[in-house]
Amino acid sequence: MNDTKEHILTVSLNLFLQKSFKEVTMKDIEEKTRLSKGAFYHYFSSKEQLFEEVMAHFYSDIMLTDYSKFSQTSLYQFYNDSIDAKKEKINTSKVVLANGKSQFTSNHYFLLFDAMKMLPNFNKQCAKQQKDELKAWATIIQVAKTNGEIHSVLSNEQIAKLFVYSRKGIGIDCIMADNLDGARKEIKTLWDTLYKSLQS
Repeated sequence: MNDTKEHILTVSLNLFLQKSFKEVTMKDIEEKTRLSKGAFYHYFSSKEQLFEEVMAHFYSDIMLTDYSKFSQTSLYQFYNDSIDAKKEKINTSKVVLANGKSQFTSNHYFLLFDAMKMLPNFNKQCAKQQKDELKAWATIIQVAKTNGEIHSVLSNEQIAKLFVYSRKGIGIDCIMADNLDGARKEIKTLWDTLYKSLQS
């Protein structure tokens, strides 16, 4: 990617994290990037297009997960692979590196909510990712039931939701408390407990 375009995206990301999309003005972008309006429009046709590219450039690597890379034979290993993959994504994320901080804050969630409201393609991508995530969990849960790793009267989908929704809830709670590092430990503890209850 062109260095100037990368510079605009990085500066704009930080502006969007400090304010909402609506509050960031073209003047803010020009001042912070030290580029003229003409230079900006050479790369982007509008602030909306810039916002869409910021979200695609910085958040796609975090939002998209290839579940086929996780264990396909053990639920225990699958959920540990999930925890490790999420940690790796956050540690190497472009958005974290661009923001100069080692963790997410509530502002990242506000930005994601703005994007889901304003960008239909981004919203579809998020919905597809959620569907794919639940399907991947339900598949490994069926494998775990078939091979005797777990036993439960709950459906595969219900168990999948217990894992997925508990992670999301703990993640949001820890981000709001500015304790993202604590989220991994809490998720691991909860999932280990849930897993043991499914074995009995």
